[in-house]
This record gives sequence, structure tokens and C-alpha cells, in this order.
Amino acid sequence: MKLGRLNHIGVATPSIAKSIAHYRDTMGATVITEPFDLPEQGVKVCFVDTPTASGMNGTQIELIEPYNESSPINGFLAKNPAGGQHHLCFEVEDIDAARAHFEGLGKRILGPTRIGAHGTPIFFLHPKDMMGQLTEIMETPKVDGGH
Repeated sequence: MKLGRLNHIGVATPSIAKSIAHYRDTMGATVITEPFDLPEQGVKVCFVDTPTASGMNGTQIELIEPYNESSPINGFLAKNPAGGQHHLCFEVEDIDAARAHFEGLGKRILGPTRIGAHGTPIFFLHPKDMMGQLTEIMETPKVDGGH
């Protein structure tokens, strides 16, 4: 199994609108996708892109806000009321092979493989098995159409 590129950094926020303004006004970020709901994951999502000095696309940041009171993000925000880094997301070519690889290493996978915000299969690895960092593994999108 070969790990691909870092796709995005997930940032939990109590307000996507305020976070968009922050990244735009302080870092020159542009909105890639308008906020949209992922009720099956309990979150509202928006992707922003941070520019590079050369003007090329930079790093995508996934802003995640709770969708409702049962959102899994609520626990994170209870401990970090201002929000903060929630997860890293890496691409893989074959999600099933990656899952088998990590399971073979004894890594704990949180829940079933499901469709993520990019419309491709994802799963999460337990932070205790990943040096304290919640890690999302995502099948590489077939077409990079923005999000």
C-alpha cells in the first residue's frame, strides 16, 4: 500500500462563515466550495484553498461545523471552543487495500468505510494509533473538480 498526497487538513469550527472570513482576510484563501451539509456524518462542510507565493493552488482546508446536536464534532468543540485542527487527510489509490493494510498493522479503524465530502470512499484511523492525530484515509478522487 502506498500513501498518496496530503489532500486536506480538517479544521473544526463553531462557525464556517466566521472561519471563511478569517482565512480569506488573514491568509488570502479562496472558497473552493460553498458550505454544504453532510447530515450522514453530522457536519456542515466548506473547502478553502490557501494560496502559495507563486500563485498556484496551495493547501486545502476543510472547515467542519456541527450539523446538529448529535454531531461528532460537538465533543471536539466542547474541548476546543474556538475550534482547531481536527484531522489530516491522505489519499490512497485503493481504499479497500488501504483498509486491509492498516488492519493488518493492528491500527484501529473508526467505523465503516463511507463516502466523504469529496464524494469518494473514506475511513478514519484512531488517533491513539497515529501518534495522537485523527487521520482520514480517502480514495483519490478520479477528477479533481474543486472538492
